[in-house]
Amino acid sequence: MKLTNKGRYAVMAMADLASYASNGPISLTEISIRQNISLAYLEQIFIKLKENKLVRSSRGANGGYVLEKPASEIRLSNIIYAVNEEVKTLNCKKSSKKGCTHKLTKCITHNLWDQLDQHINGFFEKVKLQDLTKNI
Repeated sequence: MKLTNKGRYAVMAMADLASYASNGPISLTEISIRQNISLAYLEQIFIKLKENKLVRSSRGANGGYVLEKPASEIRLSNIIYAVNEEVKTLNCKKSSKKGCTHKLTKCITHNLWDQLDQHINGFFEKVKLQDLTKNI
């Protein structure tokens, strides 16, 4: 299974942003310190989040980032896809005529990994950003 640091850090940063939303705009420096994520890496992530209309930024002394919509409306899948990630358990493309082993047939466990892929992605589709902030 593959979920890179970019996807994980994007979810962590968004959860941080949601947790401190009542404080107004949050700087990436604050998120970087609290979550121990490189500031340069956060800048790259937030470009994608902003392009996908999950956050908006404001400039100035009190500038920073805020959620574009309520945390109750943002699914984890939205965040993961915004940073060009996807959770993938298969080595082959579902639409490909070649299977996992690059032959004309699919591997013997193909359906197992496909079901796991659907389960994981379905989970990220159901969980909302607000769900991550309830116990904080």
